[in-house]
Amino acid sequence: MKNKRTLFSIPLLLITLLLSAQNIPSKEWQIKTATMAVPEEFREEAKVYGYDSAGEFITLREGTNTYVSLADDPNNDNFSTAAYHIDLDEFMARGRELKKEGFNFKEIFDTREKEVKEGTLKMPDKATLCVFTGVVNKETQEIENGYVRYVFYVPFATGESTGLPTKPTPPGHAWLMDPGTHRAHIMITPPKE
Repeated sequence: MKNKRTLFSIPLLLITLLLSAQNIPSKEWQIKTATMAVPEEFREEAKVYGYDSAGEFITLREGTNTYVSLADDPNNDNFSTAAYHIDLDEFMARGRELKKEGFNFKEIFDTREKEVKEGTLKMPDKATLCVFTGVVNKETQEIENGYVRYVFYVPFATGESTGLPTKPTPPGHAWLMDPGTHRAHIMITPPKE
């Protein structure tokens, strides 16, 4: 009986792997779309993380400047890429590691907060992150309705230390999110056309 289950499981596993591999875009497409989050003058030399044909998170291209970009996660329904200053790489990698271990958002936040305060996790005193979203045209594979929002990390900053409001503001106005924490950051969400 056990051998029959094993024989049945192997083809099922192969089919699952083939189907999941079909959902992973090409390396070239991942690099092209990941770097849409990078300011144009830094795109060609930015490091790019993405996914191999098995869906594993890997380095798709080494970089030679201060930007790191992330390809769209093929497991998410909505298209989104991000780019950040290389000084944030350790912090971001730690978040991905904790997520892979099954930690939820609050647990990741609390763990990194503790590690930053203890000095065991490097967090720069300032750094930039850009998030690019859009819609993938199923026929052309081009990204339509592209939109970038900006995040400027200023750890442990407060409304008082920056003079910024700590509640969301109208599009185009800056505000401080997560004030007083390791993840304090200035949000700028441009108006959508």
